[in-house]
Amino acid sequence: MTGKHEPTHLETGVLIVGAGAAGMSAAIAAHDAGVAVALIDRSLIGRGGATVMAQMTVAAAIGDEQPDDWRHHLADTLKAGRGLCDERLAGLLCERGPQAIRQMGEWKVGWAHHSDGRLRQVEAPGHDRPRCVYVDFLNTGPAVSRSLRAQVQRRAGTLRIGDLCVTDLVVADGAVTGVRGFSMSDGRSVSIAAHATIVATGGLTRLYKRNSASANMGGDGYALALRAGADLIDMEFVQFFPIGHLAPRLVGMDPIMWDPFRYKLGGQLLNSEGRAFIDAYDVAEDGRYKATRDVATYAIIKEVEAGRGSPSGGVYLSFRHVPAARLREAFGPVIDRLAANGIDLTRDAVEVAPIAHYHMGGIRVDENFETCVKGLFAAGEAVGGANGANRLSGNAITEALVFGRCAGLSAAARAAKARTYAWRDASEERAASQSSTQNPAALIVALQALMDRSVGPFRNQAGLQNALAEIASLRAALGDAPPEALRGFDMRRLDWFDARNMLLVAECVAQAALARNESRGAHAREDFPVPDPAFSFNQIVRLKENRVVLGR
Repeated sequence: MTGKHEPTHLETGVLIVGAGAAGMSAAIAAHDAGVAVALIDRSLIGRGGATVMAQMTVAAAIGDEQPDDWRHHLADTLKAGRGLCDERLAGLLCERGPQAIRQMGEWKVGWAHHSDGRLRQVEAPGHDRPRCVYVDFLNTGPAVSRSLRAQVQRRAGTLRIGDLCVTDLVVADGAVTGVRGFSMSDGRSVSIAAHATIVATGGLTRLYKRNSASANMGGDGYALALRAGADLIDMEFVQFFPIGHLAPRLVGMDPIMWDPFRYKLGGQLLNSEGRAFIDAYDVAEDGRYKATRDVATYAIIKEVEAGRGSPSGGVYLSFRHVPAARLREAFGPVIDRLAANGIDLTRDAVEVAPIAHYHMGGIRVDENFETCVKGLFAAGEAVGGANGANRLSGNAITEALVFGRCAGLSAAARAAKARTYAWRDASEERAASQSSTQNPAALIVALQALMDRSVGPFRNQAGLQNALAEIASLRAALGDAPPEALRGFDMRRLDWFDARNMLLVAECVAQAALARNESRGAHAREDFPVPDPAFSFNQIVRLKENRVVLGR
């Protein structure tokens, strides 16, 4: 390794890769179970990932607004998943969700309450009753992250390391024994041996140019697990949000914030001609926004393709027909935050477009959140299977809290039984060939455009086959070895590892999408537009001899 810094090696009981809500929940549970814990992230601890950016609601059958039971929540979750949910995982999410919400309340997250102390709950799309709690206007995710950070910090002895890029999981004797990576701040090689390792790195929405999540979410955890021998599941199911904010620039606010207001106020979708167009796609709105997400997504894409899109490549969402007092009543302090961004809804229509929002697929785990590789666990959005073909609104943060705790306890139980570390090598493995001279950042941009174009909300055979061919070409251009480590915060080197992971995960998504000749949930094939009972199964992705292979 070039540079003045010597490699660093550490050892711990439970190692958690990813410090969003799932990772922090796992760290808290494992620490409280009495084992040594290391929580690492390529961002600042507790400030990366998707949770801190989420500004909506959290689903749990609390029953404070009206009588409820976790089985009702499960029924809605299974219905949204279109027959493909792993009922063991979905059942855990729904059954343990209320406990997780109450625990967060004890940790002063600040859930909104009625004057009599009951939690306020609202009814989100897909639920049969008011079930979703929240903090305040668009601040739920940051509040959850803040409360979890405080709990992690209070647990003395928990090692927290930010700015650490994990490049590989280390496998010895058929088990994951730790990770290898490098410090982003100075470039030094870092290895961490662990009795149990949890991947909690979130989803893959960075594969798409337009997305609603953190820039860190390029599918790192999926690629790490796949190369270590774990299975992935349901990789074709990427959830797109139809009216993600596009323009003007919106700082410090969730790009999917418009959804609750479109239902409440009847927000109008307009094309570049100023014409409301949803009616042309067999949805009579009658002054109310009633189009489902898939219909709205399809209509927007088709208007843009027909040359009737907005300047930034979407369409307009307008509330100009709503009186100012009504806007203030519905939006509350959000009106002031919009004004700070130069947006006056009584005067301005905003530009919106479909954006990648969430991934239903991920690492395949059992009910203990352990993969088929011993010592490797997963949590949060990194886990696949619980949501089937489509995630129910409000389940994401619940999933992070519940799955994080479950994985933390399971990993701690394994770590408590271990006596010695199977691996102590702090050196960095190197590929034999030379790195390409290509700019990896440019390859990432090309991949994102390709995924938007060919593996987006609506797919077909020709587009998916083209995507796979172009992904192979981009992989060849990337080369087999990273650039040499020369300095701290070497973005070219970081981009190389990101591109390596993103290309592998993109191939998994495209291969699975090509093999599913139907439309189901979030997977829509224009050449196979209806569900097919013959495809009522989950697709498994494995890596064999460095090739992506599909199974059932």
